[in-house]
Amino acid sequence: MKESLRPGLTFEFKFKVPENKTVPYLYPESPEFQLMPKVLATGYMVGLFEWACIQAINPHIEWPDEQTVGIQVNVSHVAATPPGLTVTVKGKLEKVEGRKLSFSLVADDGVDTISGGTHDRFVIKAEKFNAKMAAKAGKSLGA
Repeated sequence: MKESLRPGLTFEFKFKVPENKTVPYLYPESPEFQLMPKVLATGYMVGLFEWACIQAINPHIEWPDEQTVGIQVNVSHVAATPPGLTVTVKGKLEKVEGRKLSFSLVADDGVDTISGGTHDRFVIKAEKFNAKMAAKAGKSLGA
């Protein structure tokens, strides 16, 4: 992590919602999801928050040797967004506690505020993390 990774860092991220980020596409194998409205899925919105945070902090870590993984998400999803609208995510790095990063976030689609909340990420060493996951996958295959 670099010295520039400090609380107070603010950022903005924009994403135009395509049809394939709507509820029916979240789990295509779910017959229930196939009947749901074609609006931005909450799962994709959470991913959008993660993406916004990743892009904001990558210049402040030793990317790609250091990366971040999401460890906590607490967000509302209070308004639906149809495809074609652009979601703007505004965020702020609120706390840096060792390798734990805490963000506040809000998103709007140009018509409504659609979401707000908090997200925590943890800075990892990619090589070490990937080795642990390979070992874990090996254990599950051997069980």
